[in-house]
Amino acid sequence: MCYNLNDLIFVDLSKIKYFATSIKKVIMSEKKSERLLSLDVFRGITILGMILVNNPGSWSDVYSPLLHAEWNGCTPTDLIFPFFLFIVGVTTTFSLSKYRSADNKNRDVLFRLIRRSLTIFLLGIFLSGFPFFDLSTIRIPGVLQRIAVVYFFVSIIFLNVRKENLVYVTSALLLIYWGLMTLVPVPGFGTPNLEPSTNLGAWLDRLLLDGHLWSKSKTWDPEGLLSTIPAIGTALLGVLTGYWLRSDNDKTTKTVWMFFYGVVLLALGYAWDFWFPINKSLWTSSYVVYTGGLALIFLAFCYWLIDVQNNTWWIKPFHIYGTNAIAVFFLSSLTAKSLYLIEVTAANGELVSLKHYIYSNVFLQIASPINASLLFAVSYILIWLFVIWLLYRKQIFIKV
Repeated sequence: MCYNLNDLIFVDLSKIKYFATSIKKVIMSEKKSERLLSLDVFRGITILGMILVNNPGSWSDVYSPLLHAEWNGCTPTDLIFPFFLFIVGVTTTFSLSKYRSADNKNRDVLFRLIRRSLTIFLLGIFLSGFPFFDLSTIRIPGVLQRIAVVYFFVSIIFLNVRKENLVYVTSALLLIYWGLMTLVPVPGFGTPNLEPSTNLGAWLDRLLLDGHLWSKSKTWDPEGLLSTIPAIGTALLGVLTGYWLRSDNDKTTKTVWMFFYGVVLLALGYAWDFWFPINKSLWTSSYVVYTGGLALIFLAFCYWLIDVQNNTWWIKPFHIYGTNAIAVFFLSSLTAKSLYLIEVTAANGELVSLKHYIYSNVFLQIASPINASLLFAVSYILIWLFVIWLLYRKQIFIKV
């Protein structure tokens, strides 16, 4: 069999063109699906903040920025949970985009969403009930439970609502909640109000979950049913941000507009506060917009510093926390609860919790009460950093 030179050249050039096209497709695909390092770092900072504020040495000695606002208002601690839900929205855009086509909207996708949401929800119930699991009083709402419910509904909305309509959906959720809380009379109390135990959300919680609410209040829950509506809005702001980050705009343009819209949302939330006070426990619409603006500004800062300027020398601890976020939150919370439950004998013969024993005999010996309390929380963070670093170096990432 013979080939002339022209045929050989034609075949070779065709192959080169074919492989070049294939390589280009692979590169573009990887570019679209790559993880944002800044988002992992943002998630890590948020989880670290959760562990910090949840684990002081003593609740009697805590710096005020590390406490929630008593009712209306917003402290740095009040930013942590909405920041995490905002991140849930951003990551939803990245992780579920491949399922948006009509061919992929099937039962398998829905089953995945239900399975993941149910797993997170049951982890939250496990934390609430540990170690006695008294089903007659177990708290049903909670942090992980809210994350699970918000994740499920935001995913469904993302898969079925066009990007152009998400602003309207988000706005509708916030306006409907505002109307419900300020216009609808509260059964048994009459006039609409925003007080802890007499607002519409608290009434609904007691009606449907009486006996299964937050033990410190018993009459209302900061992760209650009605306030889940605006919490979904928080995550949808993250979805909109995720769309913007996945767009074809250059990184500088993305950063500038994230800062711009962050400032706009911040101002809008602050203005809305005059009619519907910023309140984390009620998760008011003004709180959603205000904290959403701050989350957008903070993510823009991380994005510019890490993904644009490649300034990454400082990120390792936060990146480690961010890659096993739900796992470390669950395990650290479970351990913290265990430290309260395990009893040991103090020097005076009194039975005290293991946490109290460690705090009194180690931290109070080297610092004033308020600094000892902070030092305990920081030490707890460092211990868990070491634990998850062991997982990180083995490339073990626990998914739920």
